[in-house]
Amino acid sequence: MTAMVDELADPSAPAWLPFTRFEQNAGSWARRQAHETAIHRLDAEHALAGSTDPSSVPSLVFDPEFAADGIDELIAWILPTRAKWDQFAVSGSVLVHAADAGRMWRVVLHPGEPATIDPVTAAFEADATIAGTADAVYRRVWGRPSHASVTGDVSLLAPLAAP
Repeated sequence: MTAMVDELADPSAPAWLPFTRFEQNAGSWARRQAHETAIHRLDAEHALAGSTDPSSVPSLVFDPEFAADGIDELIAWILPTRAKWDQFAVSGSVLVHAADAGRMWRVVLHPGEPATIDPVTAAFEADATIAGTADAVYRRVWGRPSHASVTGDVSLLAPLAAP
């Protein structure tokens, strides 16, 4: 992807993105489109397989670094800009753990307020946890069939659903 973007535009060239937390440049736009394309490819692969079973497309496994970047994009960059946080009356913390990428995020929810998201370096006591390979967690946070483990208070996951 990097080589293609470098040929199309300087990654630091200004470019508008609809999410204000993103750097407004061509590199951020390329990142956004890479994840958009990956999720749509996953949808297409499941449609071709005729199944939403997470095991129905075994040949499609996202690289741990790419998947972790997609998790970060959704929970740390896109969700905080959501306009409808007042719809959620939940309170608590969620641990999102992409084990093979060595990445974890703490999502803290307060009723009617945007979530606060922090990368963490050690597991903590959370009210809910989404854990697994980066690929499985990537699929889960984007609302796709997944083998990620989900434990705890699942009502806390509603505000984390991809918009």
